[in-house]
Amino acid sequence: MGNLRSEIEKRRTFAIISHPDAGKTTLTEKFLLYGGAINLAGSVKGKATARHAVSDWMEIEKQRGISVTSSVLQFNYDGYCINILDTPGHQDFSEDTYRTLMAADSAVMVIDASKGVEAQTRKLFKVCVMRHIPIYWPIGSGKEFKGVYDREKRQVMTFADTLKGTKEGSEKIISIDDDTLEGEIGSDFKAQLLDEIELLDGASAEFDMEKVTKGELSPVFFGSALTNFGVETFLQHFLQMTYSPKARTADVGTIDPFSEDFSAFVFKIQANMNKNHRDRIAFMRICSGKFTAGMEVTHVQGGKTLKLAQPQQMMADERKMVEEAYAGDIIGIFDPGIYSIGDTLTTSKQKFKFEGIPTFAPEHFARVRLVDSMKRKQFVKGVTQIAQEGAIQIFQEYKGGMEEIIVGVVGVLQFDVLKFRLESEYNVEIRLENLPYEHIRWIENKDEVDVDNLTGTSDMKKVIDMKGNPLLLFVNEWSIGMTEDRNEGLVLAEFSKN
Repeated sequence: MGNLRSEIEKRRTFAIISHPDAGKTTLTEKFLLYGGAINLAGSVKGKATARHAVSDWMEIEKQRGISVTSSVLQFNYDGYCINILDTPGHQDFSEDTYRTLMAADSAVMVIDASKGVEAQTRKLFKVCVMRHIPIYWPIGSGKEFKGVYDREKRQVMTFADTLKGTKEGSEKIISIDDDTLEGEIGSDFKAQLLDEIELLDGASAEFDMEKVTKGELSPVFFGSALTNFGVETFLQHFLQMTYSPKARTADVGTIDPFSEDFSAFVFKIQANMNKNHRDRIAFMRICSGKFTAGMEVTHVQGGKTLKLAQPQQMMADERKMVEEAYAGDIIGIFDPGIYSIGDTLTTSKQKFKFEGIPTFAPEHFARVRLVDSMKRKQFVKGVTQIAQEGAIQIFQEYKGGMEEIIVGVVGVLQFDVLKFRLESEYNVEIRLENLPYEHIRWIENKDEVDVDNLTGTSDMKKVIDMKGNPLLLFVNEWSIGMTEDRNEGLVLAEFSKN
């Protein structure tokens, strides 16, 4: 039990979130550089090194230089075992980011100092506030960036020799009261620094660790991920401020992470991470106890006992087998097609379920047309697998089959990813016909109403999802209220919980 506790206490699991192109994936790589997980960091769009980011593995990510899926990376640093969840910044993939935040204990929000707080940053901030996730803010700066000032220790740290950010580099620490500081950063920058310190001391909130832990106060760190200025300083402070895995909410109450019973929930499913394997990986966050390879667990939603096969940890598409893991860790296990996002696995005799992960309501819909009808089998397999990952949602005609498929997405860029992946991973070409629907509602009380004979509006369409649940699509928002008024007792919901 002592070893279990010490292993869990050194775990830190956090997500890195930001607006697109703020430097999130670059910062992830620099953490790995300091943790010794990689020897040379290559920015996503770094012309100087012409390398792809370690956490970007999908071909479309490498081509477009953006992250479209969440990556899971683990490394050790200064006695801590760190799990980083790198997320897509683009708003079209916000659902994947939200699911990832469900698996994290805290979040690092990266802000581009030249652009300030951008629209997607505000959205993600709201999600963190909703879940009471503490946020830590490192901020980039311009070409004249000289170093970092530590307000707590009253010291200036200057940086050099990072070889355009690919190596760790060296640092020099000088007291704010030291006469040599002016020669190091220049008289103009010293005067500006003293003015800004005075302003901060008078205008900023007092540091309160309890408020930080509750997600009510966010410490801010300045630095440059591109050149490694301030990255290790931030990492050291951040690890001191964050905490080991906390209890998680389930339908029977809270689950203690130090419990000897293993428990975990699936927050992400990814197919074809490696073209050589053509397999599906279910990513799960361990919430309590210890995982050992080959252990038998109960898949609560499936009602079956399973042996967890081929447990892996990832560095983008490179994988290593793991023999053991602890609460706070993220592992990937082979999925033969039985897991869904939000599923609970446990060795406990008490068959509880962790709180569900909401499914975002799609805002864009398209009818999918298969170019070559001879490839119907690959097509059905492809769209089904991609939908099970949560990247898209697929619907069928009500009382129909898979002959006609309607795809719903949160952001239009997901349509591009669907077309690209079907072509590159399943050798299937499709055409998408945009549909006018903008609103979707799940029928919460489907067993209490006569779905076949609902009185709808002219712009309403009945469909069913992958689990056979009836849904209604609408062109106009006002049609939703009108349909509810016309059908007494009908309860419509904007979100579905996995």
